[in-house]
Amino acid sequence: MTHVIAEPCIGTKDSSCVDVCPVDCIHPTKDEETFEPEKMLYIDPDTCIDCGLCVDECPVQAIFPEEDLPSEWSEYLKLNADWYVTQTSG
Repeated sequence: MTHVIAEPCIGTKDSSCVDVCPVDCIHPTKDEETFEPEKMLYIDPDTCIDCGLCVDECPVQAIFPEEDLPSEWSEYLKLNADWYVTQTSG
């Protein structure tokens, strides 16, 4: 399983979750070129170890374990994964 960043992150991009992630799977970070143009942060499903440390750090409750992702935000599972595909294929 993985964790997923959903709609509440849009426009917030608080990086508290980035600071606590032990495997560096949340991007873009503030020091990356893609940070400013992106509207939210994303979790790499292939790197996430499902530790959950990011969940409590998010001030807008935007991070969910995949199995607890609200159905109205189900498309964010694909959006998170697709962001990493486009970053590595470009």
